[in-house]
Amino acid sequence: MKSLFFSMLFLLSFLFFLANNGEAAVPCTTVDANAAACLGFATGMAAKPSDACCNGLRQLAQTVKSVDDKKAICRCLKVGAKSLGIQDRFLSMIPQACNIKVDFPVSVNTNCET
Repeated sequence: MKSLFFSMLFLLSFLFFLANNGEAAVPCTTVDANAAACLGFATGMAAKPSDACCNGLRQLAQTVKSVDDKKAICRCLKVGAKSLGIQDRFLSMIPQACNIKVDFPVSVNTNCET
């Protein structure tokens, strides 16, 4: 359950940096599976994102084929992020810590529809 919610939140950031090319939306189960390892850092319980966290997010980024995929990932992340104790200050550090380029602010408050 925690993985699902954190995945939604963290991948919110990756939704927006990924390319626009496909048709099918990414399912929340995929988002959850790829972002689950980031929960410890995003809640402030780990000092840095794990390799599994960074690798999972890179894998997720590779699944994005369209704007609809980005929006779907964003919505998945936001569904339960607040209930899991995700902290914006840690969430916003993940792209840099994982060396993943994101050209927008990473936040639990990001509007998934824009």
